[in-house]
Amino acid sequence: MIVSQPLRILQIVPSISLVYGGPSQMVLGLSAALAREGVRVTVLTTDSNGDVGQPPLEVPLNRPIYQDGYQVYYFRCSPFRRYKFSLDLLRWLAEHAAEFDLAHIHALFSPVSTAAALVARYQHLPYILRPLGTLDPADLRKKRHLKQLYAALLERRNLAGAAAIHFTCTQEAKISERFGTTTPDVVIPLGVQLPQQWPPRGQALTQLGIRPNCPLILFMSRIDPKKGLNLLIPALEQLLSEGLDFHFVLAGTNPQDPAYEHKIQVQIKTSPLASCTTMTGFVRGELKMGLLQDAAVFVMPSYYENFGIAVAESMAAGTPVVISNQVYIWKEVQDAEAGWITSCNVEDLTQVLRLALQDATEQRRRGLNAQAYARKCYSWNAIARQTIETYQQVLAGQLLPLNTSMTQR
Repeated sequence: MIVSQPLRILQIVPSISLVYGGPSQMVLGLSAALAREGVRVTVLTTDSNGDVGQPPLEVPLNRPIYQDGYQVYYFRCSPFRRYKFSLDLLRWLAEHAAEFDLAHIHALFSPVSTAAALVARYQHLPYILRPLGTLDPADLRKKRHLKQLYAALLERRNLAGAAAIHFTCTQEAKISERFGTTTPDVVIPLGVQLPQQWPPRGQALTQLGIRPNCPLILFMSRIDPKKGLNLLIPALEQLLSEGLDFHFVLAGTNPQDPAYEHKIQVQIKTSPLASCTTMTGFVRGELKMGLLQDAAVFVMPSYYENFGIAVAESMAAGTPVVISNQVYIWKEVQDAEAGWITSCNVEDLTQVLRLALQDATEQRRRGLNAQAYARKCYSWNAIARQTIETYQQVLAGQLLPLNTSMTQR
């Protein structure tokens, strides 16, 4: 009798520090879910904890840390801490690549991920690349000339040599730049980790000193220009001037761009919104779950967003979402009637928020729809099984280039 051996999978990511947000943190959720399905998972990452002078993570280096059924190796950032680069990580990968079936590499245009793909090819280790939105034309416009050079010298070869490109929604795959490569793609969404027990309703409002039963508008994400705060703030100012009752919570930070974060804080403090706004900084744990649950609506009017993990978390909490049509899961939200969709301008956003705030019954209906959809489509168990199927297809050579096969869905 032939007994199949467990898959041995590497997850390689520049950092899993909280300061880098959901796209990096999702590696932990995925790894735990894969481990529950019997996959042997090893995460390779660095001790990076921010790009502007923060001390590194206080973690053991160069040896495995066991958690949730998988192991993590942290490596010192050296010699380029600013770019989350680690020669030790690459040496370890070169020495141990033969012990694994496949590598899942998270991030493009990041030196350690770029070099890891090169090492994997040299060691004949199949790998999947997850670009984290970096192939979006809007993102490629940032530092455009540098990225064009980087792609020509390095990243195009990595894309061409990958077994697959992992996108998190169909729209991201559709619009992404491939630099002329025909690598097959797979669409696997991100998952959300639901708490075993939600905090009591209203607890977050009480903790932050917000009046009970006041409609809460929640923004919870990185404080970044792409998130559309320049649309949201004037929209909320207009609603306030019309006499609508609400409280706005701005939850998030941006250690990588503190100047922009400070600019937003000053703008709100000098605005009529100051009297009905709470800025919490980064939140986690029970307060985060409480805010997601207590919000009347969650809002993210981003100019581009390949997935939006906070959107999925809000949906899982039963909170309807107001998102722009540049958050690439907008079609799923629209079809599930799990929220409202706006275009990226102040007038449309104001109108949609006005509509959402004035109908509590519709908020509840769409919130229940959102929760049902998230539990069905964004559970880690379902995503782990889909990911394992992709790994098996890669190893069996069943994924074909885009010019000879339909894109994998």
